[in-house]
Amino acid sequence: MFDSGPGSWKAVSLVLALALSAALAWIVYPHVRAVAIPPEITAAARGRELAEELACFTCHGPLGRVGVTNPGSQYKTVPPFHEGTIMMFAKSDQELREYILDGAPAAKRESEEYQKEMRGQAIRMPAYRDHVTARDVDDLVAFLRASSELLYPPEGPASDGEELAHELGCFSCHGAMGSGGHSNPGSLKGYIPGFFGPDYAELVQNKDELRSWIANGGVSRLTDDPLALYFLERQRVQMPAYSGFLSEKQIDDLVAYVEWVATESWRDLPLQE
Repeated sequence: MFDSGPGSWKAVSLVLALALSAALAWIVYPHVRAVAIPPEITAAARGRELAEELACFTCHGPLGRVGVTNPGSQYKTVPPFHEGTIMMFAKSDQELREYILDGAPAAKRESEEYQKEMRGQAIRMPAYRDHVTARDVDDLVAFLRASSELLYPPEGPASDGEELAHELGCFSCHGAMGSGGHSNPGSLKGYIPGFFGPDYAELVQNKDELRSWIANGGVSRLTDDPLALYFLERQRVQMPAYSGFLSEKQIDDLVAYVEWVATESWRDLPLQE
C-alpha cells in the first residue's frame, strides 16, 4: 500500500520544490545571464536582429538573401542585400541611410520617373524614420555593409581565406562577414561569437589560438578550464575541427582572413563593385 504518512508527504513536497526550482531557474537563466554576463554582439549582429524585428526579411527574404516576387518591378523581385545587389540601388552609406529612413534617397524620391516606377510595382520600400533611432540606423547600415559581400580583403592569403570561408559555410554560423550573434542554446552567452569585437578578443588571444580554433575546434586555455569546458560541451552548436579536411595552406588562408576581419580596418572601406 502507498505510505501516506507525514514523511512521505515531506518527500513529495521536497521533490516538487526541487522540480519547481529547476523550472524557474531554466526560465530566469537567460535574464540573469543577460545581467551578469551582458551580450557583446557587434553592430552588424544588432542590425540583423533589428531587421528581423522591422520585418525587413518579409520582403527581402531570409537574412536578406532572396527577395520575394514583386509584380510590376523591372527587377521582378524585391532586391536582396548580398552578392553586390546593394550597389545597383545605393552608392554610399548615406544612400543606405536614406533608404532606411525615407524609403529611397532624396534624388530618387524627387524624380517623376522614379515615382512612376514605384506606382507601377506591387511592393514598395517603406520609410522607417518614425520607427528607428540614430543607433538603429547605424546598426542596420553595418548589417547591410557586412551582408553586401562588397568589402574585400587584400589579395593573397586573406582573399583566398574569404573564398574558402564561403565554401565551408562559416558565415552560416558566424554571421555575415563573421559578425556573429546567431543563437546557440547552452553556450555561455547564448549566441555564436563573431570574428571581431569583445567576444573574439576573449576567445582568441593570438594567432596560435586562432589556428587551433580552426584546426581543432577549440583551444587548450579553455578546454583545460572546467568551467569553460562545461559551457563548451553544453552548447548545441559546436565549432568543427577542420585539420583532417584542409591543407596547412588553407588553414593559413582562413587565419589570414579572420585576422583581417578582426582588425576591423574594413569599417572605413567604401563598398566596391
